[in-house]
Amino acid sequence: MKRYRLAVIPGDGIGQEVIPAGLEVLQAVAARDGGFMLETETLDWGSDYYRQHGVMMPADGLERLRNFDAIYFGSVGDPAIPDHVTLWGLRLAICQSFDQYANVRPARLLPGIEGPLRKGKLDCVIVRENSEGEYAGQGGRSHRGLPEEVATEVSIFTRRGVERIMRFAFELAMTRRRHLTVVTKSNAQRHGMVMWDEIAREVAGDYPDVKLRFELVDAMTTTFVLKPETIDVVVATNLHADILSDLASALSGSMGIGPTANLDPEGRFPSMFEPIHGSAFDIMGKGIANPLGSFWTASMLLEHLGEQAAAQTLMRAIEEVTASAGPKTPDLGGQAGTADVTEAVLAAVAAG
Repeated sequence: MKRYRLAVIPGDGIGQEVIPAGLEVLQAVAARDGGFMLETETLDWGSDYYRQHGVMMPADGLERLRNFDAIYFGSVGDPAIPDHVTLWGLRLAICQSFDQYANVRPARLLPGIEGPLRKGKLDCVIVRENSEGEYAGQGGRSHRGLPEEVATEVSIFTRRGVERIMRFAFELAMTRRRHLTVVTKSNAQRHGMVMWDEIAREVAGDYPDVKLRFELVDAMTTTFVLKPETIDVVVATNLHADILSDLASALSGSMGIGPTANLDPEGRFPSMFEPIHGSAFDIMGKGIANPLGSFWTASMLLEHLGEQAAAQTLMRAIEEVTASAGPKTPDLGGQAGTADVTEAVLAAVAAG
């Protein structure tokens, strides 16, 4: 029997509620499938760890994570700690150190869920360049506290980085409706963004069956709202795709539904899987966090491990629950709690 080692980092806020629920569902799917086992280790890294130790994770944290097959991550962020401390101290430290350069965020209306759009069908995947761009961490502050204080934030785009994310997006488009939208702001940002467009055209020559479209990021926001049915696969920079994927998740009915995979497609390091919703401290501890995002993320994790049948079993269970008159958390207009939705999905998994 195959065994997979899974590092579990619930992190902050509702991550500590939905990740345990996701683990329960993952173990149920593994038990039902019978062909593999999940060995999990939960790591208490995050803002609470920071309060005790002054860092978000221990000095040997990355070395410890290298030994796992995948990472199941909850969220990061705490109102009492500056966001740049929590994000760079944990999530970005993992993503960048492990070169998880492909951030993949599917967005679609699940059966039985009504989104805020009155027309159009949303079913797309946003591919976010996850290692450089606007979140490369380049720049600095000078003359602090003086009238001439200056801060620079430098976006970094490399030919290697852009080409590999383009190829990843084209390959993904080949498995779907063969339509790829490249999103930039190349009319105003005439260096890095123009290079994005140029490299996209170069790579497109290797994928003649994929229809290629270019769209500016501001125009793309209106396309998501007015013509969502025209969107298949979207590829964009770290910042632009970050924003667009939150919009897409909201248009899917709730931020609590959206899944994310942070992938090292070459398999040199473990990839990391996290729901999109963040720490959501406003509902922490109330037992009403929507666990569907963590379940969908778990399905992506299983697919990444090569357990296709188990991943499909879990997605079917999720869709059976949303399609029925089953429990819905408040973000979806219901009154159910996290535990209610978890029990319903577990029952659907057991029923097969």
